[in-house]
Amino acid sequence: MALLLSVLPIALLIYLMVKPKGWPSYVALPAIALLVYVLQLGYFSNAFMVLNANVLAGMIATLTPITIIFGAVLFNQMMAASGNISVLQRWLGNISPNPVAQLMIIGWAFAFMIEGASGFGTPTAIAAPILMSLGYPPFKVAVFTLVMNSVPVSFGAVGTPTWFGFEPLKLSEAVILEVGQLSALIHFVAALVIAPLALTLIVSWQSVKRNWLYVYLSVLACTVPYYLLAQVNYEFPSLVGGAIGLLLSVVLANKGVGLERIERASEQPVDFAVVMRALLPIFMLIVILVVTRIPQLGIKGLLIDVTRWFALNLGALGQIEVSQSLIVVWKDILSQGVSADYKTLYVPALIPFVVTVAVSVFIYKLPRGQARQIFSQSFAQVRKPFLALLGALIMVKLMLAGGERSMVVIIGESFAGFAGDKWTYFASYLGAIGAFFSGSNTVSNLTFGGIQLSIAEATSLSVPLVLALQSVGGAMGNMVCLNNIIAVCGVLDVNNQEGAVLRKTFAPMLVYGVIAAIVAVLLLVMGRV
Repeated sequence: MALLLSVLPIALLIYLMVKPKGWPSYVALPAIALLVYVLQLGYFSNAFMVLNANVLAGMIATLTPITIIFGAVLFNQMMAASGNISVLQRWLGNISPNPVAQLMIIGWAFAFMIEGASGFGTPTAIAAPILMSLGYPPFKVAVFTLVMNSVPVSFGAVGTPTWFGFEPLKLSEAVILEVGQLSALIHFVAALVIAPLALTLIVSWQSVKRNWLYVYLSVLACTVPYYLLAQVNYEFPSLVGGAIGLLLSVVLANKGVGLERIERASEQPVDFAVVMRALLPIFMLIVILVVTRIPQLGIKGLLIDVTRWFALNLGALGQIEVSQSLIVVWKDILSQGVSADYKTLYVPALIPFVVTVAVSVFIYKLPRGQARQIFSQSFAQVRKPFLALLGALIMVKLMLAGGERSMVVIIGESFAGFAGDKWTYFASYLGAIGAFFSGSNTVSNLTFGGIQLSIAEATSLSVPLVLALQSVGGAMGNMVCLNNIIAVCGVLDVNNQEGAVLRKTFAPMLVYGVIAAIVAVLLLVMGRV
């Protein structure tokens, strides 16, 4: 019964969102959050105040994704208002008018690099609006970018899912490195299938087939350096692989290597200085993301400094603490030991999006009235995503309530119990479940890493392999996680289509898991792990 009631809210949510004339996410998610609250209070007998504390924690947690969405929308509005989007349209058309080349450059290689620098859903938030501005349908862009943003995720945000996601397991440096090596291998193989598959979600299969050589050259331009670097490092594979892949993908497209010949529109070439001026905000974003994410540069430490600046005691409500880096923490919410925080300077919202927009308004001399309009339109666009995310994150917090007997852990342990020593077939899907709930590969690894470790030890399976499957699963789960779907739909202003997006991304996620299982079984058969 506990398993049935744990699964019920998720099954009902998916039904409500994907059925014909499905409920919009900003209605369905708050409704399911209320259902989970009732189940936790009734059948699972969790304390009333503990649940209320988790509801408040979910509200605070909503600040992270919604401010990122706002920043991305604001950036896109600025790029359009300044005329930069039209310049980029003409420039990309001059590089190659072939849609496959444009999709691989922006949706694959560029997003790959941004994921390596930032994570947090930033790649889709930046790449999706650029693709939409090039004339691709917003709904298809949403699906395409979600599916593409899977391969680099295990090493996203400078490797955070790998080195931080498994930190509670106290693994040796050698084991963590091996987990990264195996994760990279599985992703490398999966990319050969997932990238062409993603393209068919936005262009015809015939078009992909006619340009197959370029597609695979672009894929390998990212994944070969990605895989090679993962053999010695688990922080920079996605960042470096994406940067190399982006450069090579642009050069190959410009030379027409492996691409079907398409006549260029009779447009005048765009002056190099004009292109550089239009690209300046994007360069600013990338530079800021990189310098604030690489620990060795020292700025990251300043942005996540937890040294207390001041504290405000709220009595029975808990305590508000503000660090010197403006991390706001609500500790011991309602005196229930539940905490929530918002990293004001580190979450990629104020820095780099808002800062870049503010500087760009000055650089491009946008009138004050137009600047105000950019902000007001951006606020209006994020209202419905805010309600959807509020429901999603409250639901997640409530399903995680209860510690080792939480609804999420019940689902995970039951899933593992059914598989037994065949666990390698299914391990990645547990990681995907974690990402579906939390919207994060890192949180998925934190939540289910211990369960995966215990299963590996109990069944005498390779610990690094099982943990690699967990990490890969958390990455492929990005395709279907509600936070990401709501975010990209919010950025593209695609209304009431979250359920339809989920239907489209679910099959590629399943395919990814099958590939992961095949690679794992082959490694076991060959005695490589």
